[in-house]
Amino acid sequence: MVIGVDFGTLSGRAVVVRVSDGAELASAVCPYKHGVISQTLPGSTRRLPPDTALQLPEDYREVLRRAVPEALAASGVAPDQVIGIGTDFTACTVLPVTAEGTPLCELPDYTDRPHAYPKLWKHHAAQPEADLVNQVARERGERWLARYGGRISSEWEFAKALQVLREDPEIYERTDRWIEAADWIVWELCGRETRNVCTAGYKGIHQDGAWPDRGYLAALHPDFAGFVEDKLAHPLSQLGGRAGGLTSRAAEWTGLPEGIAVAVGNVDAHVTAAAARTVAPGQMLAVMGTSTCHVMNSDVLAEVPGMCGVVRDGIVPGLWGYEAGQSGVGDIFGWFADTSVPDDYVRQAGELGVSIHDLLSAKAAGQPVGGHGLVALDWHSGNRSVLVDHDLSGVIAGLTLATRPEEIYRALVEATAFGARTIVDAFDASGVTVTEFTVAGGLVRNPFVMQVYADVLRRPLNTIVSDQGPALGAAIHAAVAAGAYPDIHAASAAMGRVREAAVLPDPERADAYDELYAIYTDLHDHFGRGGDGALHRLRRIRNRVTPG
Repeated sequence: MVIGVDFGTLSGRAVVVRVSDGAELASAVCPYKHGVISQTLPGSTRRLPPDTALQLPEDYREVLRRAVPEALAASGVAPDQVIGIGTDFTACTVLPVTAEGTPLCELPDYTDRPHAYPKLWKHHAAQPEADLVNQVARERGERWLARYGGRISSEWEFAKALQVLREDPEIYERTDRWIEAADWIVWELCGRETRNVCTAGYKGIHQDGAWPDRGYLAALHPDFAGFVEDKLAHPLSQLGGRAGGLTSRAAEWTGLPEGIAVAVGNVDAHVTAAAARTVAPGQMLAVMGTSTCHVMNSDVLAEVPGMCGVVRDGIVPGLWGYEAGQSGVGDIFGWFADTSVPDDYVRQAGELGVSIHDLLSAKAAGQPVGGHGLVALDWHSGNRSVLVDHDLSGVIAGLTLATRPEEIYRALVEATAFGARTIVDAFDASGVTVTEFTVAGGLVRNPFVMQVYADVLRRPLNTIVSDQGPALGAAIHAAVAAGAYPDIHAASAAMGRVREAAVLPDPERADAYDELYAIYTDLHDHFGRGGDGALHRLRRIRNRVTPG
């Protein structure tokens, strides 16, 4: 048996998995007590600046103390039957720690300092720093920039670290190690610092065996010159490798045997590829939840516009791993359901015993394609791919006084599908052909959403069988780390499960969506231009008048 633990945006979940066939015997979820810290720090009344998204490390440890023992107890598996544990994390979720791995926010002197806390993946307040990172890279002709579609995101390690230096130099100076939460949680489990090739490549600009050099870093800020060698650099570990053995402290937390294999850390979307059997070239996996991350392997190295990165060995050893993504998907649907639905719809959902999303989906599913007269842009959390610009914001075109809530809901779902098609088209046009499209994540359970995606993409959708794709993927990596399989390919074939062609496109709806997609593309190109575009000016006004 192996354990997989998935650290998500709002909770962590553990799953107990049988090594022989990937059967999930039990799982348990532990919500983060503090969730996403975006308004005030715990115990404080001082407002945080716009686009701040922080978390508390103790919430992560609580997942190990609660979810793992609960899942183990529910499975009926004896602890001594477990041979390994694997983890995955949202990324880029990154935090400043001491040389011993203690988060700075846990030091008494720094509990009231926002920059001492982990920055969640959707912390977008470092956009000015990302703009500088990109500007200087272009001016200097840094060759690594093309590996990231020509732009480094505000979500990633360098922009977030530079923000700390510029806004709180004391915290920056006190930071001994700047580390992804994916690697920090492994440090907590096995007692030794490791760095995985996935986050180093996709979020840390590590390419061809090297990090950005001192000259480039000094051009960003004189005090940033030593960032890599002082706070970031560390020997990198291959995915599926053994990071170490479970410490006595972590064994006490989890109820697992001391010394069992702890797998090298990984990212939620990338580790899910093993669970969804999408580890061969051309198989694109979309992990659809609050956001969507698109990952795929290829034996071809190419420059894809707006990709989040291409990294050798980034998903499985021996292949080029590509990543793209959408910053908001389920978050957008949730925002609309929470803020824009009339009371009578809420009453209807209650009377029917369904969620408001189920009600909206049912009402929207009966509409003809284009009948609402709307086209939306899915940029409520900015645009990760292909524009890599988190200063952008959402747009809904075509609203009238007759527009119904379910019509807006449908337009928002369609917008995210159009965003996914934009990504697939960019890969295909760049010579990195997408041969299959597989979906994982919570939105797999919504038939309406899945049908819209199949129609918009004009291709069959495979769907993952597991409801806990990242946790299952982490467990598969744990099986490799423990020596039960020789590599991730073999473990994925034995333990991963997928429904092939689970959702088929309807040709007539697909043709109708081509017309709407052309309009989406026009809006995308118009509003997506950088610099002084209308959406950028709106964001600057909001930031100027919003108290921080």
